[in-house]
Amino acid sequence: MKKSHHRLAGLLAILGLAVTGLAGTTAPQAHAAASPPRTIPALQQWTPGTGTSYTFGPASHIVVDSAYAAQLAGEAATFAEDVKQLTGVTAPTTTGAAGSVAAGDIFLTLGSTDTGLGTEGYSLSVGTSVKVQAATGAGAFYGTRTVLQLLKQSATIPAGTARDWSSYAERGLMVDAGRKYFSVSWLQNQVKDMAYLKLNYLHLHLSDNLGFRLESSTHPEIVSAQHYSKQEITDLIAFAAEYHVTVVPELDMPGHMDTILAAHPELKLKAADGSTPDGGNIDLSNPASYVLMKDLITEYLPLFPAKYWHLGADEYGVDYTRYPQLAAYAKQQYGAAAKPKDVFYGFIRWADAIVRGSNRTLRTWNDGIASGDGTIPVAADITVDYWYTYGLSPQQLVSAGHLVQNGSWTPTYYVLGGAKPDTAYMYQQWNPGIFQGGATLTDPSKNLGSTLHVWCDNPNAETESQIAGGIMEPLRALAQQTWGSPKPVSTFSAFQPVIAAIGHAPGWPTDVAAGDLALNRPTTASSTETADFPAAGATDGSYGRRWASQYSDPQWLQVDLGATYSIGEVKLTWENAYAKAYQIQISNDGTNWTTLWSTTTATGGVNDLTGLSGSGRYIRMYGTQRGTTYGYSLWEFEVRGPSHPNPNLALGRPATASSTESNIATLGPSSAVDGSNTTRWASNYTDPQWLQVDLGATYSIGEVKLTWENAYAKAYRIQVSDDGTNWTTLYSTTAGAGGVDDLTGLSGSGRYIRMYGTQRGTGWGYSLWEFEVHGV
Repeated sequence: MKKSHHRLAGLLAILGLAVTGLAGTTAPQAHAAASPPRTIPALQQWTPGTGTSYTFGPASHIVVDSAYAAQLAGEAATFAEDVKQLTGVTAPTTTGAAGSVAAGDIFLTLGSTDTGLGTEGYSLSVGTSVKVQAATGAGAFYGTRTVLQLLKQSATIPAGTARDWSSYAERGLMVDAGRKYFSVSWLQNQVKDMAYLKLNYLHLHLSDNLGFRLESSTHPEIVSAQHYSKQEITDLIAFAAEYHVTVVPELDMPGHMDTILAAHPELKLKAADGSTPDGGNIDLSNPASYVLMKDLITEYLPLFPAKYWHLGADEYGVDYTRYPQLAAYAKQQYGAAAKPKDVFYGFIRWADAIVRGSNRTLRTWNDGIASGDGTIPVAADITVDYWYTYGLSPQQLVSAGHLVQNGSWTPTYYVLGGAKPDTAYMYQQWNPGIFQGGATLTDPSKNLGSTLHVWCDNPNAETESQIAGGIMEPLRALAQQTWGSPKPVSTFSAFQPVIAAIGHAPGWPTDVAAGDLALNRPTTASSTETADFPAAGATDGSYGRRWASQYSDPQWLQVDLGATYSIGEVKLTWENAYAKAYQIQISNDGTNWTTLWSTTTATGGVNDLTGLSGSGRYIRMYGTQRGTTYGYSLWEFEVRGPSHPNPNLALGRPATASSTESNIATLGPSSAVDGSNTTRWASNYTDPQWLQVDLGATYSIGEVKLTWENAYAKAYRIQVSDDGTNWTTLYSTTAGAGGVDDLTGLSGSGRYIRMYGTQRGTGWGYSLWEFEVHGV
């Protein structure tokens, strides 16, 4: 059944290399790509090019075709903001013709005549610049999502052309906010992440047995304490529209109405003996029930502009013999031949008339629609979400005229504290044409698509962070299958590194504090319990996604930090399966290990190990005795350098620069914010030059520490900005002498900070081993 008890700094380093290709430099020659660039979902078609590749940098612009400037204004603005969050670079948005596009620019245009791309498809042409062309704004938007994913992996994109289109109209996520209140910010993050994966359908299940989550002017007595105001919903819908995500509401009727009926007990369906065994069911023989339900439907229809209204209409599975009033009402309303179940079918017809009167299409779950148990047909224009093998089969529903969506329990149900999707099956064997029980359709065009379903039967079983972590991989598998392109790899285990490379949408929040050297670094383990708990789950910045080992000793989790670092702190956030005895070890080669810390009496929870002393490129947790009969399981494995009163806010953040010496990748700007005094940024040999860091949020700045290589700045300024364009000077000097400039007592705030050099101290350029930023 659908619900109730059955619901069952690799990027940053790469971006640092990216900005070495500045205006006036020559882009590197492309190597012919034998396979398409990695994206989720994969591209439908890719043809490698033989020309020069594309390189994004500080001089790049987003150019909107002036012929379509009005139509693409929203897509361009959203894309520009996402590019800024991803790279730290403010790419100006301009308008112009194709001939105005320069190397490094990204050109957005419409006017595609390629009918094979449909309404959401696009073409992508990559050379010294990138061109996204589509027939619609949605298609152009999805083209920008592909560009973002490619820039996430590298600022250099190989030359080539792509044609890409969707196979299913609906690709999305359902969230049970009726049982568990989800913060607006959580929903917004999901919208951005969905759009990043080209998902377009957010189904909000807003009422159920544990809550009614919408502000109401007609019936404020039914509203739960935690709920959404109408303004919050309006803002969420507008936000989702910017990302081409449609928000479809569901107020579940006539079952699952426990919260509503708690305020209106007189409308509960009562058995002949006066009991209410099905306490969430409203009495469909009581005219007052229809007044209440119409009040709610008509109040909220104007709030949601989507073409669909979801009625729920599931699990009104009453034993009609216990409720003689339903049989009597059916005969009274629908004639002597009517059956008791006709009160249910009549209710759907009644609701459909209201919804169609507002030019909307009604949707229901499938389980209430059966054959031979009533005399009233369900209108063919109702769309049915098929989730389980109750009632009519998907083919019978389609034969009766309905469109269907594949909401099958297997493998799309994610139940808090219960059943989870088999993501390997979803990716390897399943596709949206396979319904629950293996059913298929003779005409696949009648299948709108599929969604992942988050059901909150046990609302306190998981936090928002854990849910976000838990659906991360299933959502990506669903995106691949609903887009319908050739899979990039054949197995889910091979798909997981693709997931790690693509990551989350720009601006996705992390749970870990700044300065985590292990964040998103390559992570390996001695074993994994299942594919759902990969090693990378412990270094992805989320306390909601974890690594879990097999049930034996010893086991280890190892991180390649990418460079040699001094280690001062390791923080381990254990799941219930913790280590009683383990060691923290470091290595320069990943083979020979030195122990920094060890224990034989750990008790799980959070082990924040400070005051450590040692250095290495590789670090691992080496577990020798489990604390439970299960394996070892870490929500997060964090690594930081020696303690400082405030963390280095610049560590691992996106860095850009005015130039890089001779375009040598290893001297790129990210090398000055990688926490290592053995790697550096170096500029060209001219004045002025600058190094800029996007801190990711606005901070009060109290200290900046510059560790100069021999090529230092004699005159420079430290400047902050809220937008990366308008700058305020915190500190300036014309008498710099190199070495280490530890600038304390600064006062100012901003999201962006830079060293702006105006006079070199040598005949070389400017060169920094490290650019550290600390708060007040």
